[in-house]
Amino acid sequence: MYLLWLRVAAILYAAASVAVFPAVLYGLVRWRKICVHLAGLALFFHFVSAVEMLVQAHRWMPVGVREVESLLGFAVAGLFFLVWWLYDAISLGIFALPATFFLVFVPALGPDRYTFPSEGVRVSWLVAHIAALLLAYVALGFSLLASILYLVQERRLKSKPKAGQDSWWAPLDWLPPLDTLERIAHATLEFGFPCMTVGLVIGSVLAQETPLGASYFLDPKIIASFAMWVVYVTLLLVRRSAGLRGRRAAYLSGAVFIVMLAVLAANVFSQVHRYGPR
Repeated sequence: MYLLWLRVAAILYAAASVAVFPAVLYGLVRWRKICVHLAGLALFFHFVSAVEMLVQAHRWMPVGVREVESLLGFAVAGLFFLVWWLYDAISLGIFALPATFFLVFVPALGPDRYTFPSEGVRVSWLVAHIAALLLAYVALGFSLLASILYLVQERRLKSKPKAGQDSWWAPLDWLPPLDTLERIAHATLEFGFPCMTVGLVIGSVLAQETPLGASYFLDPKIIASFAMWVVYVTLLLVRRSAGLRGRRAAYLSGAVFIVMLAVLAANVFSQVHRYGPR
């Protein structure tokens, strides 16, 4: 029965992870309340699941990777609620709640290695995993392109050639206004984030079908992928909270895109895998 409560908690953590972004990035009070209520319910069901799991096993210490992951997720969520209660710092939830979901998601699949019902289902999940991550890379690439064009358009507008004087900026008259380029850069950035998140979640499911199991997450390339997700969240948070626009936003997007390309290269070309002791 504890597995049922853990799955309910995982669903609620996922919903709270979605709600925390409009609550933090856009300061929406309604979403803030929804996030807190969903996360509170998730923490309650998680607590029930953990207690029932340990009582059923007649012990008070976790045994096995999945039990440790579940209790670690509970600790992260509990610490987030403590900080929120003391300091009203819900912005930390933008990191804590998704991290809790990732920690709880794999144990919620079951104590045994997960298997897909058929090869066709497994291939479909694999295609969705690859497509989601590629969309994330394409979206960040478009965001960077729009930011670069913003810099070019800004420079063109500041040049202000004299009447009758030819300017080498003339062929770029087709460029959209600065505000349009800024909105394109931000919109594509926000579109890519859920794509990356979905890709990582599906990848976590695919990993559970392999004999590697939880050791999959010890691969440096996988660690780098999750680190890239954290960098992506930080980029969204900094752009929104600091009000970055124009030149500074373009430079920041460029730096994140370079890091993202490095992670992509590591996943595509590297033949080195370290999954812990063999």
